[in-house]
Parts: sequence; structure tokens; C-alpha cells
Amino acid sequence: MFAVEVRDHIMIGHSLPAEVFGPAQGLHGATFTVDAAFFAEGIDAHGLVVDIGLATSELAEVLAPLRYKNLDELPELKGKFTTTEFLCGYIFEQIAKRVKDGKLADGGRVKKLRISLQESHVARAWFESEI
Repeated sequence: MFAVEVRDHIMIGHSLPAEVFGPAQGLHGATFTVDAAFFAEGIDAHGLVVDIGLATSELAEVLAPLRYKNLDELPELKGKFTTTEFLCGYIFEQIAKRVKDGKLADGGRVKKLRISLQESHVARAWFESEI
């Protein structure tokens, strides 16, 4: 299987208000490195899975509403534990919709997507699925 992966980052604020989160219960900041990998069984006549420029632009657009925001204040995330794992799934859904809508001009090649968030040099999470 072929894949193309692009990267961006976001700086956010949030709280995780449950005892299981210990000191992260309070408002704190995080900087995430965000990777989006697009998987296809084959490549097109130009040797592409997806255009890297388009993939980079679409990822940036999906991340824009989260960038420099307190996630606790965003209506679409109200009442959610915005853990690294949750954010992987949330971003996956946003990117998958764009792939299905043809915004990556991939000709239907992209069949699987992986979104990973690295929260530090020692911890990361991802969500991966067919789309």
C-alpha cells in the first residue's frame, strides 16, 4: 500500500475535568504535532497518492478552528474530554469528509487515513481506519 503523510501543528488550551486526569484537570496548554497519512492501493499516472500541496492545505484548514483556542469554549467540543485520542478521531472525521467530498482530487484512490498527534517527544496517539 502507498501512503503520503503531511504534517502541521496546533497550540491549544483545554482542561480534562475528571479525577483520572490528575493535574491535567485544570486548564493547561498543549502543542500537538499533527500528521495525516493518506493510504491507497495504487498511484495515479503521475505517480501520486494525493497532491502533497492539497493534503497540506486541507489539513491546515481542518486545524484552523482549533489553533490557539481553548477547546473547552468551542461549541462543537462542549462536554467532551478533548484527550489526544479524542482529537485524533475528531480530526480524522473532518479530513475523511474532505476526502469523500473530492477535495483532495485523488480520483477515489485514498481508502484509508491515519491521523496521529504527538503531544511530546515521548507520547503520541493516532486513529486509523478505512474511509
